[in-house]
Amino acid sequence: MTNKYLSVLLLIILNSALYAQSTDITNSLYETYESYKEQTLNNRRIKHHELVPLVNSYRNNPKFDVTTVGSSIEGRTLSLISIGSGKTDVFLWSQMHGNEPTATQAIFDILNFLNSDDFKDEKDEILKNLRLHFLPMLNPDGAEVFQRRNTLGVDINRDALRLQSPESKTLKGVRDSLKADFGFNLHDQSTYYNAERTSKPATISYLAPAYNYEKEINEVRGNAMKVIVFMNNIIQKYAPGQVGRYNDDFEPRAFGDNIQKWGTSTILIESGGYPGDVEKQEIRKLNYVSILSAIYTIANGNYKNIALEDYEKIPQNDRKLFDLKIENVGYELIGSKYILDLGIQRPEVDIKGHNDFWYSSRIIDQGDLSTYYGYQTFNAADYTIKPGMVYPEILKSIKSLDKLNPTELLKSGYTYIRVEQLEEEILNSPIPIHIISTAYKIPKFSLAVGKNPTFLLTKDQKIEKAVINGFLIDLDTGDTDFVNAMIYK
Repeated sequence: MTNKYLSVLLLIILNSALYAQSTDITNSLYETYESYKEQTLNNRRIKHHELVPLVNSYRNNPKFDVTTVGSSIEGRTLSLISIGSGKTDVFLWSQMHGNEPTATQAIFDILNFLNSDDFKDEKDEILKNLRLHFLPMLNPDGAEVFQRRNTLGVDINRDALRLQSPESKTLKGVRDSLKADFGFNLHDQSTYYNAERTSKPATISYLAPAYNYEKEINEVRGNAMKVIVFMNNIIQKYAPGQVGRYNDDFEPRAFGDNIQKWGTSTILIESGGYPGDVEKQEIRKLNYVSILSAIYTIANGNYKNIALEDYEKIPQNDRKLFDLKIENVGYELIGSKYILDLGIQRPEVDIKGHNDFWYSSRIIDQGDLSTYYGYQTFNAADYTIKPGMVYPEILKSIKSLDKLNPTELLKSGYTYIRVEQLEEEILNSPIPIHIISTAYKIPKFSLAVGKNPTFLLTKDQKIEKAVINGFLIDLDTGDTDFVNAMIYK
């Protein structure tokens, strides 16, 4: 056997041993997760004031060091929570975009884990080799109104050079003071990303950012790539095929690219979509498991044996997902019948206070969408689109809706109901029929990008299904994931 083949065989054996070792702790972390989940955080629209008591609980805990490292434009505190005595510094920061909180929740799950008496051997190895630093919410002002940018209107992730925002100055100041060996840059991405050339959502996406236009790989960036390969193997067990890799074009203004350039092995993690996980609680769990597993491999140094070329094997991110894709549906226009695919997405509309939302759906694309995918896909080859009608009776108030059977109305062709008294505080229709005022004039029906997707689907002249505000409803079985319809005044 040649030296070349011996080297390859040895690498395979080392990698196999590495992943076998990691599987044990990963399985245990996944199975015991509920014991450490921070129960006070259960939805995406978390606010700074909800984190303050959690942070303060660690201020009073001798295992942890908590430092106020800055404040936002509106004066909300930025806190750094540290634990461990090792010489390798690992810095994790989340929610530099205010509407990207999945990993923020996972950080507090990880802190609960580190504060527990469980997994003693693994935690001893982590804490004797590493010093962990967590900055859970970098953009609390953005989080308050659930928006990407800060109060200045700046994308903090494009402020690494000018440093106009106090939040940006804090991030750079902490990185520089720590001279962190590893950095975890934690984000959320659109749920409409998919793993390249597959129908699977990119539930988790990774990037080891480039530090120059040439995309060179030095030891710092290479270490980030190796840790990402390790994390990818973890995620594949729980979300197989649902991992993507971000484009690594160099962005000279971005923090990830610059922190990589400044000597910290930087790992970008983006939390995307997972079927049926609107509040991203399963994805939060995957963050918890994969980040803790990565921290463990950094602590024991096993990541160093990972083959660098495996990073390029992770499929790239693509953006070809819809909430609902309808294929091959018949559509009659000016006396002719056409066959279309429809791609429908359901944008969220924030409710006042930014604690909840409702859906206002749109047709995003139509035509040949054979290279696109849907969380839900319906082949409507035997169906024809039929516009809905307005129910002839005008109801006195929304309370009167209780007397009607929405399914029977849809089967009869009605997709709109006029209501005389529309209370201002009611923002959307709770039944799968749009509510309209007595003065509202329904526009002539047509399918077009940007329009609300509402129509009926007929088969052999019978109405069998309805699409209301982008939600597909089977009128025979009642199957649907309907949440809300619209109110038009």
